[in-house]
Amino acid sequence: MKIHVLVKKEELDGQRLPGKVVVVLDVLFATTSIAAALSHGATEVIPTLDGEAARGVAAGLPAGSFVLAGEYGAETLPGFAHPTPMALIREPLGGRTLVYSTTNGTVAIHKAAGATRVYAAALCNGAAVVEHVLDRTESETVLLVCSGSVDSFNLEDFYGAGHLVSHFTRRQPGLELSDTALAALILHDGSEALDCLSRSRVGRMMRDRGLTQEVEWAARKDHLAVVPELRGGRLVNAAA
Repeated sequence: MKIHVLVKKEELDGQRLPGKVVVVLDVLFATTSIAAALSHGATEVIPTLDGEAARGVAAGLPAGSFVLAGEYGAETLPGFAHPTPMALIREPLGGRTLVYSTTNGTVAIHKAAGATRVYAAALCNGAAVVEHVLDRTESETVLLVCSGSVDSFNLEDFYGAGHLVSHFTRRQPGLELSDTALAALILHDGSEALDCLSRSRVGRMMRDRGLTQEVEWAARKDHLAVVPELRGGRLVNAAA
């Protein structure tokens, strides 16, 4: 098995996805929030491309059966719940669908939809996702996809990819790592999570907005056992 890291979602455009497993990372905050929502009672998460698409999905669901959350350009969309993990778990998610739109993470999930399997991972659930992939995949290639920010590299996603590579190599020694996977592993093993996330561009922006606790929550490793898997356009907990 080969582990490869794509440093931004736009690199998916040049990939032949059938037969591959894709794990999408958007540590601050989309994939962290997706894992948080599923671990706090949401039955599923519907990732959408933008706010208009999210409203369209919500319009087709029974009243009271969903929570609508999302942002664009790091600004919460009007009429939407805040999309960060700690804010979301305070919403009435139990037994409901989360309709979710973000600038980068949900877009990356849509781009990856042609793969054999698609998962959402972050620092909070990395161990659970890696264990699930290794126990179930027959693919020769696993692509760890950093969502990035509108065609730009994001440090926190690359660190998150390194976290997954670390778990892969500990669970199954001898895996083939691409240079980007090796670089992510070196970053992860030589850095502390909260320091790395806090010093990243998005982390600094969140701290300036008074969201330091959200960054701290996202920096906690492996405290959730959920495995969000894309099935029929919806993310469900494959570990349930």
